[in-house]
Amino acid sequence: MNVLTILPMAVVMVAGTQLVAAVFLASGDRPRRASLGFLAGAALVASAGTTLAWLVFRLVRGAAGGGGGGGRKPVETAIDWVVLALLVVLAVVVFLRRHSAGEPRWMGRLQHAGFGYAFRLGLLLFVVMPSDDLTMVTVGATAARHGLPWWHLVPFVLLTLLLLALPLLALLLLGDRADRVLPRMRDWADRHSWIISEAVVAFFLVLTVVDLLT
Repeated sequence: MNVLTILPMAVVMVAGTQLVAAVFLASGDRPRRASLGFLAGAALVASAGTTLAWLVFRLVRGAAGGGGGGGRKPVETAIDWVVLALLVVLAVVVFLRRHSAGEPRWMGRLQHAGFGYAFRLGLLLFVVMPSDDLTMVTVGATAARHGLPWWHLVPFVLLTLLLLALPLLALLLLGDRADRVLPRMRDWADRHSWIISEAVVAFFLVLTVVDLLT
């Protein structure tokens, strides 16, 4: 398993409410400042969350003697089982939330959000969402289990931010036409992003099962 394998999990990070919030911010009174604030908050949480999980599982792997030698180590098998359990829970959470990614009342305030409010929203939204917490732990644990260095987490975080920045990029590149594109993007994220998330989780689950069987 390498850095490219964990990249698709970035889709799970942003699917649903997170992307919908990014669209609202890009459609607001101060789209650039608000969007950048939201991205900054998300970047802080994604970086810290994956790094913390990577450190914890790396320490566990090292303490159990899983850092070298040939053959499969018991600690690696244990981590694989933890990752498998996380993925199953994540699949259930995504499925249960498939109809709850609508537009909460607080999203109306995003039309007038500035950098500070959007930054706090980015922090809070990615901390309190169970799907994001499970995804960050899964990515960090998988990277540690396969002995990947910390920098392998950076592309995952960058892709997460790129996906979140799509509404802002649409605004910058399309100009007035973004008024038609952004609502469509919001509606699509609202209704169908959970399907893509489930497909990504299933793909990652299969890879984990393969690790357990080999």
